[in-house]
Amino acid sequence: ELGCGKGEYTVALAELYPHKNVIGIDIKGARMWTGAKAIQDKGLTNAVFLRTHIEYLSRFFASGEVAEIWLTFPDPQMKKVRKRLTSTRFMQDYQRMLSPEGLIHLKTDSAFMYQYTREMIMLNELIVVHDTDDLYHCGWNDPLLAIKTFYETQWLMRGLTIKYLQFRLPDVVDWKEPDTEITPDPYRSFGRSARLAPATDTPSSH
Repeated sequence: ELGCGKGEYTVALAELYPHKNVIGIDIKGARMWTGAKAIQDKGLTNAVFLRTHIEYLSRFFASGEVAEIWLTFPDPQMKKVRKRLTSTRFMQDYQRMLSPEGLIHLKTDSAFMYQYTREMIMLNELIVVHDTDDLYHCGWNDPLLAIKTFYETQWLMRGLTIKYLQFRLPDVVDWKEPDTEITPDPYRSFGRSARLAPATDTPSSH
């Protein structure tokens, strides 16, 4: 899990999949302390935390070593393309680290991040496994839906829908960045704490 924060999702994934090793990655050690303590208290042996910048991932993982990458509620970085965790810059690193059938999961409350990533997927002909703009009302039945972080629950209570993308990276030689104008998230100018007006569009899965 990249940008794992307090590690809630990392811990929950480790509990849900005891046969898999789960690594939570963040640069802020004080945040990860919460998750590290939870791992210790629960006696989990398949989860660890790594304190580093995401830009340095290639120093820690060999080619084809990673089965899945989770991006849980990353900052959409609406003004800084290179900092977006699904931009060409990071996709190239993910492609090297992932196994041939490796998966990337994006879970976000940001319509901007969701749409940008969809544009990346279409432009580079990536392989979509799941795509929905309203995860909890799309009819998908999976144990993963039981995992909700504290802040995710808060955002749902305030009227935000959770978007989810699951996709694979084929052998892309020449990565391309979308040249499409994407509408910014309006609520980020006044904070997530405000409740949104009811949406006018009907949620859909793709």
